[in-house]
Amino acid sequence: MKELTERQREVLSFISAFTKAHTYPPTIREIADHFSISVKGAYDHLSALKKKGYLRLADKRSRTIEVVQDKTEHEKTEQPIQIPILGTVAAGKPILAEENWEGTISVPPSLVKKQGEYFALNIRGDSMIEAGIMDGDLAVIEKRETAHNGEIVVAVVDDAVTLKRFYKESNRIRLQPENSAYSPIYCQDVRVLGRLSCIIRSY
Repeated sequence: MKELTERQREVLSFISAFTKAHTYPPTIREIADHFSISVKGAYDHLSALKKKGYLRLADKRSRTIEVVQDKTEHEKTEQPIQIPILGTVAAGKPILAEENWEGTISVPPSLVKKQGEYFALNIRGDSMIEAGIMDGDLAVIEKRETAHNGEIVVAVVDDAVTLKRFYKESNRIRLQPENSAYSPIYCQDVRVLGRLSCIIRSY
């Protein structure tokens, strides 16, 4: 197999770790969101990895990425990162945050950014199920105080913590659920704690 660039190695490691954590591969959009690149940029990386023999792709179908070489040499030497679990976040109506340290979770380095700072929260509720976020999941959150429109964030509203998709409108903030049974939360004062990085699920 041909040698990979550093970014191609990071993309391959992310796909491998994501697949192990979820039992299914990421979509191209999930790869693009993780690396903060365009969907076309992510597709170009996948095409290069396919040409070099590291991936198999099924055209025009979601979640069909298959890693041919399961681990790169770089990935084999990396140690899991310990991320603190800080309590519960509502993916439904906001609930009071329980910012109590509940231990740590081991996360493959390829699922997080090297320079990022992270924490994890247990998910309670079903308002984000259409984004693939289920009650009982563990959300790994990258600490941030700002967010771009469309990002899934952990936000504080009236001393309650919730997980929603963030939109800044002309004179208010809209926290949008991903479940048609729930209404958006509109507010003026929102404190963003971080952006969703990945979901860990136990079956």
